[in-house]
Amino acid sequence: MQATKPRAVLCEAPPGKGESELSTKVKSKALKEFQEATQMLVNPALQRWKDQGGRVIGCYCSYVPEEVITAAGFVPFRMRGTGSAGTDMADTCVSSINCSFVRHSLDLGLRGEYSFLDGVVWVNSCDHVRRIYDHWKRKIDTPYLRLISLPKKVDEPQVEWFREEVSLFRESMKDHFGIFVSDERLWKAIKLHNETRRLQRQLYELRKRKNPPITGVETLAVMVAGTAMPREEYNKLLKELVDELSQSSAGHSDHRARIMLIGGILDDPAYIEVIESQGGLVVTDSMCFGTRIMWKDIDEKEKDPVTALARYYIADRPSCARMFGDQPRRSAFIKDMICEFNVDGVIAERLVMCDNWTGEQFMTGEDLKEAGIPYIRLDRDYINVGAGQLRTRVQAFLEMMGR
Repeated sequence: MQATKPRAVLCEAPPGKGESELSTKVKSKALKEFQEATQMLVNPALQRWKDQGGRVIGCYCSYVPEEVITAAGFVPFRMRGTGSAGTDMADTCVSSINCSFVRHSLDLGLRGEYSFLDGVVWVNSCDHVRRIYDHWKRKIDTPYLRLISLPKKVDEPQVEWFREEVSLFRESMKDHFGIFVSDERLWKAIKLHNETRRLQRQLYELRKRKNPPITGVETLAVMVAGTAMPREEYNKLLKELVDELSQSSAGHSDHRARIMLIGGILDDPAYIEVIESQGGLVVTDSMCFGTRIMWKDIDEKEKDPVTALARYYIADRPSCARMFGDQPRRSAFIKDMICEFNVDGVIAERLVMCDNWTGEQFMTGEDLKEAGIPYIRLDRDYINVGAGQLRTRVQAFLEMMGR
């Protein structure tokens, strides 16, 4: 956790100097809708979609090619355990040494809380998530289920492998729902999702300011909402929010340090709220509800939309810890974020029992230690039950940084 070199080793002149010192709260109708969408599984926008006869497909993991679902006329919905109070029913299927996200989301499924879904799609992102598919298939009555094989490397053979998987996924949608996802429809969906990514990057650009106009808590709510709303409606609201914040000269100045958060699934803004309540303003991240789903666009100049999707998900986007041999690139991405966002310290969050992120956090820590970047690893359960302990650890981390 101790810094060995000044951050100037990594970064040149820090960005965002000269911004307003005024501390404020965002007052936005769009932001309020995003925050409401994060607090429940079926938010008002998704409920309106269902009431009008729209269909929804659940996605376990950000590696599910959501553009295929959008092209078919459905809303892709990232699976969460929001609202879960326990895992009693899931514990009859999986043990306590399994990931708590897996147990909470499976428990909701067993209790019928995902009955609004017309289908669920998995990738074999880890053994814990892979096992949900088996239990779901036997115990939960969902019309359409699909398991997509995800390669473990990011090279050209794996791109070709995943291209075939995307093609098979498209065919299975046709076979089950009777909807042919043409190349034209797929390109339209790709452009729509790329618009989302560009708007989200514009939101993150505002966080580079010395006094960002939006907090980490608010930003995570925006990002989570984007995985649970009809895409066109979400883009419209996000553009309104970005325009509003861009024109504002106010910002958050009452923070002790600028923090980068890295890790796997984190969909609960309350976790970041604990960090920010101690003065650590989260200004960027490397997470699967954050930069890893939007920092790069799908190449719209590619001749074949299926190839464009495969190359994006396997090779182009910032990869997850489950991808073998790509840790140096992930470490370089984190260092770039540290410089771009003028980060003072890095917090790595890991769900207890997560195999993928155990080794990843150690290697990242060694890289950041060598670069002189303050770094701390924090384990957590999916439900934020250890707020007091988290608060104490964050306080100690900020004090260690001299802040």
